[in-house]
Amino acid sequence: MTASEQAAGQAQRWVLQFCHGYDGPFLDCARQYAVLFKGTPYKVCTVYLTGKPSAEVERGSASDEVIFLDYSSAQVRGLKLGAIRDFRRIAASRDFALCIAHRFKPIYVALLGSTLPVIGVHHAFGDYRRRTRQLFANFFRKRLALLGVSNAVRDDMRACLPAWPAERIETLYNRIDVKAVQAEQVSREAAREHLGLPQGAWVVGNVGRLHPDKDQATLIRGFAQALPQLPAGSLLAIMGSGRLEAQLKALAAELGVSESVRFLGQVANGRRYFKAFDVFALTSDHEPFGMVLLEAMAAEVQVLATDCGGAPEVVGDPDALFAIGNANALSQCLVTLATHGADAGAMVARLEHLFSDAAARACFWQLATLKLSIGLTATMTKS
Repeated sequence: MTASEQAAGQAQRWVLQFCHGYDGPFLDCARQYAVLFKGTPYKVCTVYLTGKPSAEVERGSASDEVIFLDYSSAQVRGLKLGAIRDFRRIAASRDFALCIAHRFKPIYVALLGSTLPVIGVHHAFGDYRRRTRQLFANFFRKRLALLGVSNAVRDDMRACLPAWPAERIETLYNRIDVKAVQAEQVSREAAREHLGLPQGAWVVGNVGRLHPDKDQATLIRGFAQALPQLPAGSLLAIMGSGRLEAQLKALAAELGVSESVRFLGQVANGRRYFKAFDVFALTSDHEPFGMVLLEAMAAEVQVLATDCGGAPEVVGDPDALFAIGNANALSQCLVTLATHGADAGAMVARLEHLFSDAAARACFWQLATLKLSIGLTATMTKS
């Protein structure tokens, strides 16, 4: 590198994104925040606290640089002194304007390992219910601002940190690259062929691990109750695996609907096949957001969800919500959709308006410059 190139690199301003890991949805979370800076003067360096180096993760991070600290989960328990030292070294390596840290451990390390302003992004409920975490956040609140992935998560944090100004705990919705997700999704016919579903069936879909908090038991009960009023040959297709599989299969047998409930198991790149469904039903209890709803909406599949957590904010339509654990209400929603259908165009319009990269970018820069007071400015350029 020449002296002029070194000087240019030193003058370049950076954003440091710090993630606990890249498993499950968190690789796309890193992508979501990196692309906020597309078309601005800022470069993005994404650091993963845990996880082995991976070329695929580097590509998926949409960042100018990716660093893998390669700690194990056991190594980041307790005081995390090694991680703090590593973070301090990275933070001193260039001109970082701020740090965006996902989940509490990276927030903890970022605040102790640097003097940077930190935006802490929270993806779950209860992160500040512990008294020790409340004390920690209060100690650093002059350079800490918090984002929840839904108003429900935001309000949970505000309740735990009542002395904080409301404008320092805000919402920035999760989102997807709508066009990229749609380009990845295969046709209805190809999706059904891949999943082994009949081409002519009316199919209710669900995706998630088979775990109590996903409450597929209510889904099976609601479907069984609705089945006599649904189109002939209707199916419930559940994509995912988990410890409740035998129990859920036994429930379907008990209700006499085993032939109408398909357990698809774990499906690689499952969102590619969402067009196989006529309806997507999310029965989770207190889902912080529900990314899977966005992927279903991108496939132009009508969504139903429980009326708790962040799901109502995603769905928007009160007629597409049912009370948590209420199989009767879910049954009624399914019968209504089978009879009257839904406006797929309205769903896609809502997706673009609220949950796309473009929508999030506009919202973020308003929050960052007008409300969060973190000293970040953007001269946006056309991309």
